[in-house]
Amino acid sequence: MNTTAAPATPRPSVIQLAIKEKGALYAAYIPLFAEGGVFIPTTREYRLGDDVYVLLTLPDDPQRYPVAGKVAWITPQRAAGTRSPGVGVRFPSDEKSRQLKARIEEALGGTMASDRPTQTI
Repeated sequence: MNTTAAPATPRPSVIQLAIKEKGALYAAYIPLFAEGGVFIPTTREYRLGDDVYVLLTLPDDPQRYPVAGKVAWITPQRAAGTRSPGVGVRFPSDEKSRQLKARIEEALGGTMASDRPTQTI
């Protein structure tokens, strides 16, 4: 009898990201993703499409927002320029993510149109 098990699907890693200042939120937010997303500085190795579970805290907001996202881009260590190593996590297409995206964009207000560089594209 053959009892080989299928390879286990790796569990998503859990990342806590507490953004304390509006400037840091501006640098991390990814408005180019339709559902929104966030850049997470990390030196941990990820692959595109990896599932990650983010516990996100926004400036002046005591609530933690759980997000089951996917790695949508990677900035490797030793990237050109002053870019920090990390991953861009795309929010899922669901109502909670739409509310979180609206909350982030409301917090950023007029800075959304700024030309200041960010950690994102």
